[in-house]
Amino acid sequence: MTHAGANDVLNQPPAPGPFDLWGDDPSLREAVLRESGASFVARLADYGALAGDTLLRLADEAHRDRPRLQTFDAYGRRVDRVAFNAAWHEVMGTAIAHGVAGLSWARPQPGAQVARAALSYLHYQAEPGSSCPLTMTHAAMPVLRQAPALREWAELACAFEYDGRDVPMAHKRGVTLGMGMTEKQGGSDVRANTTRATALGADGEYALAGHKWFFSAPMSDAFLVLAQAPGGLSCFLLPRWRPDGSRNALRLMRLKDKLGDWSNASSEVEFDDAWAFRVGDEGRGVATILEMVMLTRLDCMLGSAGLMRMALRQALHHVRHRHAFGRRLLDQPLMRNVLADLVLESEAATAMALRVAGAVDRAPQDAREAALARIATAIGKYWICKRAPVFANETQECLGGLGYIEETLLPRLVRQAPLNSIWEGCGNIQCLDVLRALAREPDTGAALRSEWQAAAGLDVHFDAALPAGLAMLAAGGDEAGARGFVERLALLLQGATLLRANHPLAQAWCASRLGAPHAATFGTLRDTAHIDAALARCEA
Repeated sequence: MTHAGANDVLNQPPAPGPFDLWGDDPSLREAVLRESGASFVARLADYGALAGDTLLRLADEAHRDRPRLQTFDAYGRRVDRVAFNAAWHEVMGTAIAHGVAGLSWARPQPGAQVARAALSYLHYQAEPGSSCPLTMTHAAMPVLRQAPALREWAELACAFEYDGRDVPMAHKRGVTLGMGMTEKQGGSDVRANTTRATALGADGEYALAGHKWFFSAPMSDAFLVLAQAPGGLSCFLLPRWRPDGSRNALRLMRLKDKLGDWSNASSEVEFDDAWAFRVGDEGRGVATILEMVMLTRLDCMLGSAGLMRMALRQALHHVRHRHAFGRRLLDQPLMRNVLADLVLESEAATAMALRVAGAVDRAPQDAREAALARIATAIGKYWICKRAPVFANETQECLGGLGYIEETLLPRLVRQAPLNSIWEGCGNIQCLDVLRALAREPDTGAALRSEWQAAAGLDVHFDAALPAGLAMLAAGGDEAGARGFVERLALLLQGATLLRANHPLAQAWCASRLGAPHAATFGTLRDTAHIDAALARCEA
């Protein structure tokens, strides 16, 4: 006999969503306006509502039905194709139509890079796997524009049309781009690459033979790859189809079985004299592709900041509806401390990521902003991406056992969170890049110093930390201690960004992160007023 109330569901929150990812995120809205993106607000508002509803639902389906490798067709012909669920294609089409990949190039005006960054931040919250090809398509544009012969590729890459068919570029309405840099024997040490490029008869044309250990978004229409030409490591555009309309000799060996990022495909590939076109001079491959790498690293920090925001949103939804010990979880003092600490971390990450996007936007006209973008991209990629995994796990704890259940979004976010700290250079690579930039490009240190000094006098804790930070910057860091060095640079930059923005949580953030060493765990804030102020930013 079943008890009358056994199937009643009591004290459980309703299913979360739909969300308005723009309307419920004051930190994002303020940052976009602050960084000159006001003319794009209507576009961002539309996409925030779409991403928080339709795209979230499509993402569930895209993650359940993972990509599949099709090496041969039914007749034994080599096709090297990746099959995706229809939901994936719908997500990609929606994103590209709204400018997630091409807005900043198709609508070049002040604030366009900021708006495109905000679109990327919004999209990552809904379906992060598709952010990989969207990011690379966006970031490839500066490289493609270096070669006049690739003008048509550049035009199609920034088109607002998605064409998922595996056909030659001449028959496409729009294209997506991938990347292949790392190899088995080298990893981040791309100068150890062994893939060989042999010049063909026509100028700029080569045959590539070798492999790539991580070949991102293998379903893309073309890929920027590095290979050893006679003159040294060089950059090439390698399409899926040759200019004569025949299939290129790019062999997909397998798809990676990854911890997360399940909706997206990553692969290993071999090149069997695959046709490619050189971009830039021989021996200048790293320099040629550098701007693409900077832009993809910016999207890493944007994605991590967006993931934090979505994880926080899930936790807040739960604690508003769940009761324990006679009160809502949101009203429990220790839970309030944890959530407020998470709010501080999330808002600082968003503000910093959009500040870097603003610097990228202004870089062509402003040398100091260009220098800041150069150094802050590596600093932010290291720090924000490092904070995302522990942040996601803390929000999972807010839900308790429910946060460990696959039907909720939290397990997917926890699996996704470490990716951005690995992709485009792990933490050590970012820290070494910071040291290299400061040593070789003195204007980067000057830009960072100027950014900090502009916030002097705005907060007692920041002012107390500033002299030591300036002295540390002047002395420079050493390789063994680079992580602690870059972490301190990041904290001062986040504090300066919040203070200069007159952010309502700037003092609370500086007190907790600069006024005393911040604990490794969240929930250690000391000031009840700061806790109340942080949670007031998220009132339903």
